[in-house]
Amino acid sequence: MSVRINGLASGLPPNLVDQVIEAERMPIKQMQGQKNTIEDKVKLVTDLETKINDISKNLTSIVGARGFVDRKFESSFPDIITGTLDPNVAEKGEWTLEVVQLAGKPSAVTNGFPDKDKTTLGVGYIKFQTEEGEKEVYITEGDSTLEKIAAAINRSGAGVRAMVVNDRSDKEDSFKLEISGLKTGDDNEVKFPTVYLLDGRRDLQFVATNKAQNAKYKIDGHEFEATENKITDLIPGVVLDLKKAKPNEVVNLKVTENYEVIADKLKTFVDSYNGALAFIQNQNKLTPDRDGNQRLGPLGGDSMVRMTESRLRSMIQDPQQTNSKFKRILELGVEFNRNGTLNLNQDKFNKIVSENPEDVVEFLRGDFVTNGFVTTMKNRLGSIVDAQSGPVTTRKKSMQERMSQIDRRIDAKERMLSKREEQLRRQFAKMEESMSKLQTQGASAAIGGGG
Repeated sequence: MSVRINGLASGLPPNLVDQVIEAERMPIKQMQGQKNTIEDKVKLVTDLETKINDISKNLTSIVGARGFVDRKFESSFPDIITGTLDPNVAEKGEWTLEVVQLAGKPSAVTNGFPDKDKTTLGVGYIKFQTEEGEKEVYITEGDSTLEKIAAAINRSGAGVRAMVVNDRSDKEDSFKLEISGLKTGDDNEVKFPTVYLLDGRRDLQFVATNKAQNAKYKIDGHEFEATENKITDLIPGVVLDLKKAKPNEVVNLKVTENYEVIADKLKTFVDSYNGALAFIQNQNKLTPDRDGNQRLGPLGGDSMVRMTESRLRSMIQDPQQTNSKFKRILELGVEFNRNGTLNLNQDKFNKIVSENPEDVVEFLRGDFVTNGFVTTMKNRLGSIVDAQSGPVTTRKKSMQERMSQIDRRIDAKERMLSKREEQLRRQFAKMEESMSKLQTQGASAAIGGGG
């Protein structure tokens, strides 16, 4: 009497092929684990590469071919003169100015009215004589209140601007129309003639006018004029803003290096340098794993990491071949901490750079080609991550190539397993078919013998 197991004629497990293939897939899982380990290391090497590049980027902003690129403008009386500068253009220097007169727009003001939106002032037109010729603004019956006349003037494009002013010095007729030109300077004069308005409830007329005028200022006792209160062509790279006229008051103006910003940029370089160094130190640090055993980081002990750390330290310690009296960055307030990272003593740096600005610039900049701290540092950092020969980059490439090799091996193994699975399933099916036939024949013989 035959017996079937699990419903199959052979008595074998129905997922036998799956079990065999899964067992033969173990090498693939091992290779995938190897790839994952390498992939994690690639991410770490990429992180180190980024940190090295960050050091170089932060160096670039400290000093340029012309010296320090950060400057500031100072005025002894900012309520009289202020200024803004372009640090890439402005040159260091000192100047003295005296503001005799501010530039002004032409303007006029009308008589007062009890309201701005009820009293009608008539129908007609208002003429303005400008540098562009005579301009007329027509006033209709629907636009004859003070407020609507102002709006009509502003819509007209006549080269003037109007607004209603509530002048509380006149309690009864406090609303007035003020009209001004758009530009300062006596080249932009506007004449305000008589108003031609008829049949209004009140008459509108100009009761006070101011002429357009140029700004006047003195340098070294010599007087000059400008059409605006912003002067752009006096001090290179500086826009002066004349705020108030004050004859006989001398204002001292300076363009100097902004040592605070320069120190902040050097501090940013120090921070990025420490970021790369701390990364390396963490890789070389012993930490307990899941089993409590002390292990280095994934890149700990790697020759590439050791080489990078050695180069980073030598960059700080090696002397610079420049004409500066300073030879090492450590002389400018950059100091080594006990843990091997850097610290910037900003007070010390500010004192040194304020007393010896040219020597500090020379040390940092050098010839901007082959020597100088910034140039040398950037060249050495570039050699670490050079696409062809840099130790960090070449290690990253070799790891990526190993990952590609593993991928190719996994693909080949998967193809082989696919064929193997197909072959096993055919063999298993044939065996099942044969066993089923044998069982059928056995059952028929048993029935015949029993009869």
